[in-house]
This record gives sequence, C-alpha cells and structure tokens, in this order.
Amino acid sequence: MTENLIKILLIEDEEYDVRRVLNTVNPFKAQIIIKDIVSTGKSALDLLRKNNDNYDLVIMDFQIAGGLMGEELIRGIKLIDHSIQIIVITKMTINITDFTFANKLMKAGAFWYCTKYPGDIEEYIYQPTDFILSIFNAFHKAKLEKEKIRSNSKIIRNVEEILTQKKIVGNSSTINTLRNDISKCSQSDISILIRGASGTGKELVAYNVHYNSSRKYENFVPINCGSLPQELVESELFGYEKGAFTGADRKKLGLFEQAHKGTIFLDEITELPLPAQVKLLRVIQDGELEKIGRTEKIKVDVRIIAATNKIIENEVKEKRFREDLYFRLNVVSIRVPSLTERRTDIPVLLDHYLSLFSIDMGQEKPLIEPEAMEFLVNYKWPGNVRELKNIVQRLLFTGEAIITLEIAKRSMGFIEPLSDDVSNGLGFPSSNELLSLKEIEKVFRKKYFLYVRTLSSSDTEAANKLGLAPPNFYRMCKELGIK
Repeated sequence: MTENLIKILLIEDEEYDVRRVLNTVNPFKAQIIIKDIVSTGKSALDLLRKNNDNYDLVIMDFQIAGGLMGEELIRGIKLIDHSIQIIVITKMTINITDFTFANKLMKAGAFWYCTKYPGDIEEYIYQPTDFILSIFNAFHKAKLEKEKIRSNSKIIRNVEEILTQKKIVGNSSTINTLRNDISKCSQSDISILIRGASGTGKELVAYNVHYNSSRKYENFVPINCGSLPQELVESELFGYEKGAFTGADRKKLGLFEQAHKGTIFLDEITELPLPAQVKLLRVIQDGELEKIGRTEKIKVDVRIIAATNKIIENEVKEKRFREDLYFRLNVVSIRVPSLTERRTDIPVLLDHYLSLFSIDMGQEKPLIEPEAMEFLVNYKWPGNVRELKNIVQRLLFTGEAIITLEIAKRSMGFIEPLSDDVSNGLGFPSSNELLSLKEIEKVFRKKYFLYVRTLSSSDTEAANKLGLAPPNFYRMCKELGIK
C-alpha cells in the first residue's frame, strides 16, 4: 500500500483554501496524503531540494505570497525533479476558457489546473471529482516519468561502460589524429570507410564512432563479410520471408533491419559478392531493402560503416568491387595505423592490457624488465594490436611477477630475428624451455597462417591457399588470436 500512497506537497498561503483542499482529498486518505504544507514558493523549493523523493505531486496555488509564484515556480520545481507532476489551483478571476493561460501553464510544466470555487462552495475545491481524478492520473504519470528517467540513466551508463571498454589506447600523434577523425565523424551520419591492416582495431574505431554519435542508444550491428558463405550473404544481410524457399519455415530479420535507426559495421567489405553489392548500393541510395520472398520494399534508416584491409581502389580496377558502391561508402575515409607506426604506444598498450587482464585473471600485474620491453617494442607485430593482446595473456599465464627477456621470447612462441619477413624459421626454445607438442603446433599454425595471409590479398584468398572454407579460416584465426 505504501508504494501506491500518493505523497503531496501543498503550496498554499490561505488557511481557508488549505482546509478546502484537505476536505476534498480526505475521503481518499488511504491513498492520498498531504505530506507537507508551505505558504511560499521559496519554502517549497527548499523542501524539494532537500529530498524530492518525499513527494510524487505538487498542488500549488497560482498566486501566492513571497514573489516566487506561477509559471516561474512551476519551472523551478521541474528543474529540481522533472518527474514531479504539478496541479495548479487558481481563483475564478482566471477565465476557465482562457486557453492562452492554460497553454502557458502546460509549457511551464504543469500537469493540470482547475479553479478553486465559483463562490458558492465553501468546503471543497470546485470540480472535486475532476480534481481527485487528476491527482490519480498525475501520480501514474509521475511513476512513468521516474521509470523513464531510470531507464535512460541505465542506457547512458551502458553506453559509457561500452566506451570505457572500447577506448582507444595510446598517446602518439597518429592516435591523436585518429581520435580527432572519430570525433568529427561522430557528428554526422555520413558513410565511413575504415582502412587498415588486419588487427589494427578497425572494429574498435567503428564502435567509437557509433557510441559517440546521435545513434548511440540504438543497435550497433557488426558483421564480417568474409565469414559469410556466399550463398547466405543476401539472406543474412537483408533477411527473408516465411516460405520464400524450401526450409524457410519462419520469417528472418536481416542485419539491416536489426540495425534500423542504428549503425551496421561491414568488416572486410571487399569480400561481399557482386550481387550483394548491388543490393547494398540500393539500400544506401534509397534507404530501402529487398527481402527474399517479399514484393514490397522495406524502409530502413541505417548508418553504414565499412572497413577493409585491402587497397580497395585496386579491387575497383580489377572489377571485383563496384565503383559506384565505392564512391558511396568512401564519403569519409579513416586510416587506422599499424602498431609499427606508433611504437611509442606499445608500452602504454602493454601496461593497459596487463592491468585489464590481470584483474580478470585475479592476479597481480607483473613488471616488465627493460630488456624485455625493448624486445617487445622492436618486434614487428604482424598481427598488430590483436597479436599484442594475445601475447599479454600469454605473459600473464606464466604467473611470473617479473617478465624477463627470456619469458617474453618464450611467450612469443619462438625466438625470431627482428626483421620484416614473417616467413623466418620457427626457431626452437632452449632445452629448459621446451613447449608441449600441442603448444608448438599452435605456434607453428599461427605463424604459418600469418605468413600465408601476408602473401594473400584477402582472407578469402588466404583460406583458399590453405584449403579451408572462409568461415573456417576466420574461426581458426580467432582461436589463434589473429582475429
């Protein structure tokens, strides 16, 4: 019962009218309580500032002593707590059909207003039934407003948490330039093409663009175009209707429909088959998509962020990527630097991920000896930041409090000369640091995957060279920490 008890602050400076309000609500005292009564606007605001949770509603005389009254007082109450509903009572000197007056009250933030009396009612507020009904209605609106505020606060906290988790780490000039590009792109809905080598953090950039934009409270839908089997690309992106083909026993929402009002991130965009490229172009041009099994087009409002680790202009020249789609996507281009282009950020990144992962693993963050740090800074990092994160987890897995040069090399899985050639020999650890067969197989597989990828123009081509289906290649790369 206490949860549904309507707690009211009454602002009235005439005892006669205070008594009439009390008499009017008295039959409903089990549900309505006049918790406090004040005679000035200043006293009311002071009470609300101390604890606005004490009240659900404010009933106020329009004209009271003290100077602070009317619309100014309504606005003051709403500034303290927007969810509190306000019912205004006023004398008959105000014309009940004065819509200008009513409009001003509503704009200021009042929920309802009524006259006090026509002159022949001494014990109750005039229109007592309407007055009581307005109290109940205002209470329910106050509850809805409070729930909305709580929900909005939760959403805001979630967005802030995502941005904290997805923050871009580094202090180099190239990273500061990248942050500036992200900030500019977040201010509009233009299509963006993100360029950069595999593992540099292109998806991280897309997350930051979305969650700093006006669409941040809507869905962010990432998809790796290279991981989709070609025969399923269109149904995944655009969906299909029930009965569209054999086995379509239910309707399927495409990723574009899921991203409605939000952002879709198309990673490895150059892996998209030409027929799907045509449909994507239509979505960008007309804001409409065609679903398999549906004759009418569906309107969608989606921001598109695409990414590629290829030189997309070469793909256009080789007719593997549509030129008109390229121009539509490449409105603004963001380049993500490789790790070797910002070596000064490597110690910062190592410290960041050591702190992050050590908390997750429930252990103290280890120290890195200068020789080990120099080795890590000078390493070529073919897998970029993604590889660095993987190495950090290996370093923590050793359980050592101090990371020496030997531990760093062992965690890399091989002793490698510092060169640009990813195809260097595997290299075996010393006899007292031997790895298990399973561990050395993983080391070899990872290095060979990276080596084949450097000799290929795309993940799809690398998968073909390895004799793997693209989705399997993508899955195995994730297992190895390359993706």
